[in-house]
This record gives sequence, C-alpha cells and structure tokens, in this order.
Amino acid sequence: MNDLLLKALACENHGNRPPVWLMRQAGRYMPEYRELRKRHSLHHLFHTPELAAEITLQPIRRFDVDAAIVFSDILVVVEMLGLTVQFPEGKSPYIQGFTEDVDQLLLRPARDVLSYVRATIELVRPQLSVPLIGFCGGPYTVASYLIGRENITQWVENHPQKLHRLLEKILEATLEYLHLQIEAGVHVVQIFDSWAGLLPAELFSELSLRYLERMVQTISVPSILFMRGSCDYAKELAQIRPTAISFDSQKEMALLRREIPKGIAVQGNLAPESLLGSKDSVKESTRALLSSMQKDPGFIVNLGHGVLPATPEENVEALIEVVKQSPFC
Repeated sequence: MNDLLLKALACENHGNRPPVWLMRQAGRYMPEYRELRKRHSLHHLFHTPELAAEITLQPIRRFDVDAAIVFSDILVVVEMLGLTVQFPEGKSPYIQGFTEDVDQLLLRPARDVLSYVRATIELVRPQLSVPLIGFCGGPYTVASYLIGRENITQWVENHPQKLHRLLEKILEATLEYLHLQIEAGVHVVQIFDSWAGLLPAELFSELSLRYLERMVQTISVPSILFMRGSCDYAKELAQIRPTAISFDSQKEMALLRREIPKGIAVQGNLAPESLLGSKDSVKESTRALLSSMQKDPGFIVNLGHGVLPATPEENVEALIEVVKQSPFC
C-alpha cells in the first residue's frame, strides 16, 4: 500500500514527497460524477453502496491521489436519532422530524441504520492501494443543521442545558458511527466541524472544542480536524492533540506550522479558488506551498476547503503532478 499519508500523519514522512488528496475530490467538477447525478438523487447515491463506492473510486482512477475518502455526507448520522435528511436539488440539505424536544431523540444502532455506509467501505477497500478516509461532522456543526445556525445563539442564552443535551446525543451517535466506519476498514477519520470556527472565542471552547477533544481521545485511528476558520483557532485545536489539523487558506501554512507542535501533522491549505485560474498559476501556487514546507515530515497537501464545482479537471491534475514531481526531500 502507498502509505505516504499514514507516514505524514505520524510525522514520520522523512525523505519523501508529501502525500496529496483533496477535500471533495469526488464530486461535481468530474464528468463521471455528473453523469451519475443526471440519473440519481444525492440521497440515492449516498444510500446505494455500489454507487457510493464507484464515486469514492473515481478520483483515484483519474488522478492517482494518495488517499480515498468515503462518499457520504456528515448529516447521515441524524438517521440514528430517528430523523430524515433531505438533499434538495440546488439547495442546502435540511433535516425533517426534529421538534426541538431533545429528550425524544432515541439513539438507534449504527449497524442497523447506517449499514449502507459500512457496505460502501467494504466494497471500496479491496480496490484500493491507498488509505481510506472515513469522516463525520462535529457535534456543533450537526446541531447547527438541526436547530439552524441563526438559532444557536438563542439556545445558548435561553436553553443552554438543552443545547448541551443535544450535543451529547449527537456525540454519542457520532462515536458509534465512527466505530462502524473503523470496524469496516477505514484507516483515518476526518472530523468536519465546519461551522465551529465561526464561533466567538468565548463559545468555541464550550460548544465545539470540548466535544472534539472527547472524539479525538476515543478514536482508535489517526484523526484529522477541519473547520472553516481553523487558522484562527490553531493553538486551541493543537491543545486537544489530534493527529492532524487541516487548515483553511486564511494564513500561510509555514506560519501556521510554527504554532503547531511538531508531533501534530498539518494539512492544506491552497485556496480552492486558485484552481480556477490557469494551469501555470496552479503549478506556481503549488510550488510555492511546497517550497514553504520543505522537508516537513508531517505535511499533507490539500486545499483550504473542498474542490469547487467549476474547477477544471486539468488544474487538479496539474496540482497533483507538481506534488508528485516535487524534490521535497
């Protein structure tokens, strides 16, 4: 197996180029994916293991990246709480069945409710020669979709105990879901607490960090933390000792590395928008990032967020080509 990612996560990738994979590397910018979307809804793709496995493998075949990530969505975990998530065309996902009566949310076993995710992983694993990344949402971010981001402040002020009961229930479901993924064969887990980085400092620790810390301490495989605004909370995220922190594009990676202990890997952080320009500009920005992180044994090349739908495939190819030809050592 190509184990560059696992070596970098252990901060032991000495003398090799850094691994490269991209958030949302399977998706709307790929013609193969768009063909499937013409025939199937997102809900159907997520819930059909054969199709989810095919989409997971598409970027591996096309670009030869150093890791695959399971094709799914962070919100499927709410099915364990008896809720339904909808993915309307051209709109944000939304959750049906949540009445704000937190105590009525009863946890159902992941092995029963999310067996289709396990089946996807089991279909993909034998076809891979690179590590497979599983993932989940952070409790705060999942709660934001349940309550609505605009209502979180109201809950903090008026229903703080109820909010934390909700976060605890999401945490319990998510840990069981991660265990299912790990048992099925993922090598790494990335936690997307996407909205937590936008919290003010006085709420970040209370509503996000304390729950992320419990997740990191429980997970039995390497963990990567990602959120919008991760650059602003680099030191706080480092304090809970994840295996790696995936940074957005707001600060230079070399500057962020100085804030992170050497035993924690760093991932990122090319701006997704930079892939919308010319191939030459993509190569230039990729070389600049590699140069700034020269010889770092715990560095993983990625974007500061997911691949944008309008990204030309040839630009993704150019980025990966530069990394693979890098005289990084």
